[in-house]
Amino acid sequence: MDPLVLGGLVALATIAVLFSGVSVALGLLIVSAGFLMIFDGMRSLELMPEILFGKLDNFALLSIPMFIIMGSSIASTRAGADLYEALERWLTRVPGGLVISNLGACALFAAMSGSSPATCAAIGKMGIPEMRKRGYPDGVAAGSIAAGGTLGILIPPSVTMIVYGIATETSIGRLFLAGVFPGLLLVGLFMAWSMYSTWKSGNLALMNTRAYSWREKFEILPRVLPFIAIIIGVLYAMYGGVATPSETAAVGALLCLLIAMVIYRLWNPADLWVVLRDSTKESVMILFIIAAAGVFSYMLSSLFITQSIAEWIGTLDVNRWVLMAAINLFLLVAGFFLPPVAVILMAAPILLPIITVAGFDPIWFAVVLTINMEIGLISPPVGLNLYVINGIAPDISLKTILMGSLPFVACMIVAIILLCIFPGIATWLPNAVMGA
Repeated sequence: MDPLVLGGLVALATIAVLFSGVSVALGLLIVSAGFLMIFDGMRSLELMPEILFGKLDNFALLSIPMFIIMGSSIASTRAGADLYEALERWLTRVPGGLVISNLGACALFAAMSGSSPATCAAIGKMGIPEMRKRGYPDGVAAGSIAAGGTLGILIPPSVTMIVYGIATETSIGRLFLAGVFPGLLLVGLFMAWSMYSTWKSGNLALMNTRAYSWREKFEILPRVLPFIAIIIGVLYAMYGGVATPSETAAVGALLCLLIAMVIYRLWNPADLWVVLRDSTKESVMILFIIAAAGVFSYMLSSLFITQSIAEWIGTLDVNRWVLMAAINLFLLVAGFFLPPVAVILMAAPILLPIITVAGFDPIWFAVVLTINMEIGLISPPVGLNLYVINGIAPDISLKTILMGSLPFVACMIVAIILLCIFPGIATWLPNAVMGA
């Protein structure tokens, strides 16, 4: 059978299996085993266990559970509330300052936790009720938190970037650096829209906020600065040649646990057990998907599907930006239905040869891909962040949350366009720090 036709059958079968309700990892294994048995014979199944466990035999994978523990220990404390309160006190006189405070808190918390749902939950519990009390529309209050939570998979340290680096054998350090300026760009676009929408509304009630004294502004900082110091320390250790990403993640996880215990009195063994239990569950889920995706990639390569698709696209007489637009559309649609980790692990083996042949930088492409995944987090039918926000504020309908997040989706699309016009936004910092 022609490999391109076979690739279409694999795509349809994968969609059908995943939509049946089977977990992503198990679904990938079922599809891989089925096509290998049919087209390669039963003997090919003997390699599956070796590939499955071989994919996990990677020292870099240790950074995933460590960063997840780092984020879980922070999410289990009042760190999110303190971040929100600190920024509110400093930005209280800025038009739309409360929304900007929430977005700033989301950016900082995302940098510490690396998790979008955790960011939405931690900041939303404080931010949404406060914004509604001050007169902000429900859509703005909910949509800004849903969008701000997506920053967790772009601003380093990011588990999504680690997964991309492992899947494509790309430097994780470069990927982390590549996400810094695009992450700040998104935060800036989100804040600019918030200020404009507040000014345009003309609602003076949104401006009438409490005035804080300098003493009140400074007294909140000691509870926030240790976590910011950890972020700076983690990045310095990684790029200063002090430690590898995996070693840095382990130190960061330990420090976050200690700060949670010392500053926020997280002494109860039951609370610590919840942190470790939830971190283990999430880590196992991601690692299982990585292992299953390794088998899926082997199946695509063994049946010459990956090579044939790359060769076919390479022969197309189209502008490379038309090709990139098609890839963005594919990633956008895939992100509507699948979690970011699954999309990256399934699509990277196929897309990486294509973008390389087309002359695109894999580091730059990682940022574009991640922003596409961010859009998927606030878009139905999956839209994980939408459901997290709905769980925090059940009286706000999903439709209202979605409509409130749409302007921020537009900001993400603008960011992708700017990255296409000025790729240096993503590539300059990695090249400046680690060499071209």
